[in-house]
Amino acid sequence: MPESLHCEGFNFRAFRWVQTMIFTIDEINRDEKLLPNITLGYRIFDSCDTHFQALRAAVTLINGQEESVNGNDCIPSTLAIIGDSGSTQSMVVTRMLGLFRIPLVSYFSTCACLSDKAEYPAFLRTVPSDYFQVRALAQLVKHFGWSWVGTIAGDDDYGRYGVQMFSEQIEALGMCIAFSHTIPKVSTKEKIEAIVNSIRKSRARVILVFAIEQDTDTLLQEVTRQNITGIQWLASEAWVTSAMLSSQQNSILIGTLGFALRRAQIPGLQQFLQKISPFTASQNALVTEFWETLFHCSLQTSANGTSQCTGSEDIESGVNIYSDVSQLRVSYNVYNGIYAIAHALHDLSSCEGGKGPFENDTCASSVDIKPWQLLHYLKHVHFTNRLGDEVMFDENGDPNPSYDLINWRENVDGSVSYVTVGRFDGSFNSNYKLQIDENAIVWNNGKKEIPQSTCSTACVRGTRKAVRQGQPACCFDCVSCADGEISNQTDSIECIKCHLDYWPNSQKDQCLLKEIEFLSFEDPLGVSLVTTALCGASLTIGVAAVFTYYRNTPIVKANNSELSFLILFSLVLCFLCSLTFIGKPTIWSCMLRHTLFSISFVLCISCILGKTIVVLMAFRAKQPKNDRMKWFGPVPQRTIIFLCTCLQIITCILWLTTSPPLPVKNTKYQNARIILECDVGSVKAFAIVLGYIGILSSSCFLLAFFARKLPDNFNEAKFITFSMLIFFAVWVTFIPAYASTSGKYTVAVEIFAILASSFGLLSCIFVPKCYIILLKPEKNTKKHLMGRRSANKNL
Repeated sequence: MPESLHCEGFNFRAFRWVQTMIFTIDEINRDEKLLPNITLGYRIFDSCDTHFQALRAAVTLINGQEESVNGNDCIPSTLAIIGDSGSTQSMVVTRMLGLFRIPLVSYFSTCACLSDKAEYPAFLRTVPSDYFQVRALAQLVKHFGWSWVGTIAGDDDYGRYGVQMFSEQIEALGMCIAFSHTIPKVSTKEKIEAIVNSIRKSRARVILVFAIEQDTDTLLQEVTRQNITGIQWLASEAWVTSAMLSSQQNSILIGTLGFALRRAQIPGLQQFLQKISPFTASQNALVTEFWETLFHCSLQTSANGTSQCTGSEDIESGVNIYSDVSQLRVSYNVYNGIYAIAHALHDLSSCEGGKGPFENDTCASSVDIKPWQLLHYLKHVHFTNRLGDEVMFDENGDPNPSYDLINWRENVDGSVSYVTVGRFDGSFNSNYKLQIDENAIVWNNGKKEIPQSTCSTACVRGTRKAVRQGQPACCFDCVSCADGEISNQTDSIECIKCHLDYWPNSQKDQCLLKEIEFLSFEDPLGVSLVTTALCGASLTIGVAAVFTYYRNTPIVKANNSELSFLILFSLVLCFLCSLTFIGKPTIWSCMLRHTLFSISFVLCISCILGKTIVVLMAFRAKQPKNDRMKWFGPVPQRTIIFLCTCLQIITCILWLTTSPPLPVKNTKYQNARIILECDVGSVKAFAIVLGYIGILSSSCFLLAFFARKLPDNFNEAKFITFSMLIFFAVWVTFIPAYASTSGKYTVAVEIFAILASSFGLLSCIFVPKCYIILLKPEKNTKKHLMGRRSANKNL
């Protein structure tokens, strides 16, 4: 047969849990009300913190083939088992016990997987599930804004399941895992060094160690050897109050945070623990090993230089983990577990006939109790213990979860104290509340500032996060928001597009109302154009006044005074129509500016065309046998002007009724500004209107060009030709200037073209006449006007 395995080392903390069980059983047996006719007994087995030893102990308990460590068999059958402290051991044991429906009540197996009643129907526990601890840790990480966290797990179900759940929780909250390592049970120097090197290289300054204290100690020894500081350690409840770690690795663990089980003070326990003696429990092998390990002596004959114990050594003479009852957390779970079984037995023995929970309403026999009957009552147990706390199990066999947030602090003498700085209440009606006193927390190395642990620095307002390709979401670059977009929060994932009427400020963190631009009457440019237009209109009116005063002079009569006054009237309209282009565009101003402009110029060009035709026909009529002039009298002239103008008016009416010009907000040229302008509506109608003006002016130019060499001293056709050349030059230049400007300057260019062409017509056609009328009256005679130029003179 293979040799029996033997445990090595001694865990004072676990031995205190065993003694707490014995203390609780003795307390229950002395209670005359709880179980008056039943005496509880126990058998103790050492699982050596391994699953195969735990399974061997469970099998032994069931079939009773071996003696326990204390050598006392109180009853031949086992109704319930208290244990184990490790989740892996409990999983292995309860799978086997479930076949016999023997309840296993654990005081420290926290793996959330054990809440699966389909797989572990006989498992209950007085310690909260890791699901709640992990939830509390995730909320803690989120509370302090740690988005880049490292995780290290023990190589068991407790560590693996815990880190897995933690990773899922924080990823759901938008945070990331920087690295994840596992501490091997059979560790080597190379493996531990690889983990510590990863810690050194990572930017993660917050690291969660989800492992039992033995595995954590292996890791922290190497961290201490390499002198890695500046790490904010997060502890799982398995080692957050570990006296062994705080006494050995206290220099690097100052500031550690973690959630611990609820602490309690069990009356009488400290005195019971201190009464232990190898003489009063000589048959208990654990007591003997405890005594020899604590005092570094031997109860047998001394050997290898080891001193011999007297058995009367004073436990109270020094501080040790066993007798330290300042952090009774797991021990309190042992206490509640024993009492839960006792109350289940009490409820079972109190059953009234015909009202039982089993088949045919029967009760269990108090003489021959079956484990499955006790399991039924355990699931429904509900009582208040001697400390005033409520003890019960939910449908998954879990208790009300409640944790204290523990912070490690260094005392004056160099020791470590565990200070409660918060609380996580996961009771059934609390909705998982996390309360933290931030001012009371001391951070790593005794600092007061909250440590930062991020893969990338936070993106300020006005920027957004751009995830780096192939890296976690927490590793990102900060990209400035695009034009027209803002971000008004730190670490924005997306930028918000401003409304059409708004534009971001220079920091791109606020949308401001866009500046509205149009050519206003208050604008200096608008004032100058208005002044120019009014001057042009006034000058035209002045010319009309001169013509009216000298209407009977030959030069006025000879140039068809009726058409001259009509041209002056149309030029006044041309000057004044430019005013409609200034000011805030409205529906009426947009329709008026385009129609008034087109009709005014058509009327003007039509009159000039009529005058040109009259001049040309008058010259032809002086030839012999030529009677064409009768066809170009006053009535035909008015008819030509009327028809030409009416055609433009009809076109404008159709334009306004089908697709009229309307005011629009243009942001195409300047995103930061809204340009109020008039959209022409129908581009075809606008092109027809302008094209018609072009056709009339071209016709006028051609006729005037043909009549430019007439022999009269005062040849008006020559001046009309010059006026048309200026007109064409202005509007041809206008096209590229109009296309290359934007906003109010586009309107200004259009107004300038109207004014320039109007001044050109006024100057070329009427200034020469006014010159003769006012400055050369001697030439204002019929003889001079009708006189022929010398034959040798040309234009």
